[in-house]
Amino acid sequence: MASSIRVISTSNIHLASQNSDSTRKIELGPWDLQVLLLDLIQVGFLYHYPKANKGTVIQHLKSSLSFTLDFFPQLAGRLAVMDHDDGTSSVFIHCNNTGALFIHALAENLTISDILLPVYLPPIVRSFFPFTEAKNYQGTHKPLFTVQVTELVDGFFMGFTVNHALADGKALFHFLTCWSEISRGGGLLSKPPTMERWFLNGIERPMRIRFPKEGDHEKEKLNSPLLPERVFHFSKAKIVELKAKASSTVGSNHKLSSLQVLMAHLWRAIIRNQGIDPKQKVNFKLVVDIRPRMNPPLGDNYLGNALDDGTLSMTAGELLRQEGLAKAALEMNKVVAMYTEETIVSHLKSWLEDRRILTISEMFGEAVDMGGAPTFNVFGIDFGWGKPVMVRSGPGDKSHGTITVFAGPEEGDIYAEVNLPHEIMETLARDSEFMDAVTPAVGFFTAATIKKMTTTIRSSL
Repeated sequence: MASSIRVISTSNIHLASQNSDSTRKIELGPWDLQVLLLDLIQVGFLYHYPKANKGTVIQHLKSSLSFTLDFFPQLAGRLAVMDHDDGTSSVFIHCNNTGALFIHALAENLTISDILLPVYLPPIVRSFFPFTEAKNYQGTHKPLFTVQVTELVDGFFMGFTVNHALADGKALFHFLTCWSEISRGGGLLSKPPTMERWFLNGIERPMRIRFPKEGDHEKEKLNSPLLPERVFHFSKAKIVELKAKASSTVGSNHKLSSLQVLMAHLWRAIIRNQGIDPKQKVNFKLVVDIRPRMNPPLGDNYLGNALDDGTLSMTAGELLRQEGLAKAALEMNKVVAMYTEETIVSHLKSWLEDRRILTISEMFGEAVDMGGAPTFNVFGIDFGWGKPVMVRSGPGDKSHGTITVFAGPEEGDIYAEVNLPHEIMETLARDSEFMDAVTPAVGFFTAATIKKMTTTIRSSL
């Protein structure tokens, strides 16, 4: 699978409208400010070439992106910092139409099957994502949104990178869904974005923080090597079996979600295959979308960060007991249920006391952590030539035990990207209790389907 990436062109994409207000500034909210030291958000999709002339794809994507930016002018802007006499700063998104970045690249000799068939994610896929080493605070001079379209022999990969201070995962998927709607010929958006940020009543504005300096926490990044990544497919039928097993332990009075039970299953397997002392505390970290938990709700089209994170802890022994699956799922359920508007506001007031910017080690720590969501509109990201055959998140903000989940092609299916050292991953793959719930699949296809596809593709080359 020897191949290399060659950049063909780079372009700044500006708003299609000439009537943009280049003086508009949008103040970052408290959830946005907290992530300035973290990595950018990255997600990518693998597609077959459209039946139409593939030579028109790049220009069509550039044009449709330009029209979409008319509705999302922040993505074509940059971060702006206003310094204060006391050494603090206020941060804004300056909608100055400097431009989003479009990169056109070529992966010579690389096919779709070269990406789909390996058990582990091929390292070259990480080069399909732009700005993998950048931090969010660098949005003062780096683009807030970048797309890299990498041509393969028989398809292409679209890698998207967005500044996390601008948007969380849900907001990014909202933008991509809108762009794909326009690419397919739509003129108006089904769900236009909500631009302005939410703030606590009575808070002093503009908010002030200690803005990060170039080079902050570089050593922390250098000490976090990229780990092998593997994707596990869980069918709806297998998840139902896990849920029934957990529910039989906790009884009918407790409502467990499919995702919580599946994450408990994964957490148990990861801990079980590391030989951890039964008395040692182990942690699981999850993020909670707070949009629907506010009064009034912020709405699914809120373009910004609207997340809080929660952690649950148990001893390894408690987690690995026979009833550990149900107990872990129930504890996750309790953590999520705690996030009422009152709790969220309390957390924000506590943060306002020191206004600490999160670091990667503080964000993840010694925990298995979950990101992504099976509710993201993965299969709505159709630019006019078909649904993706695979989705992957980029290498940013990943550590030992990071899990990223996406929906599968069949209703109720869930795919989970897992990052672990190779020896632990191999042990996990030999764990019959864990693998019994896994359905063999490649990309968004079962193993049997992909073998037929590969034979057809190879014979046509």
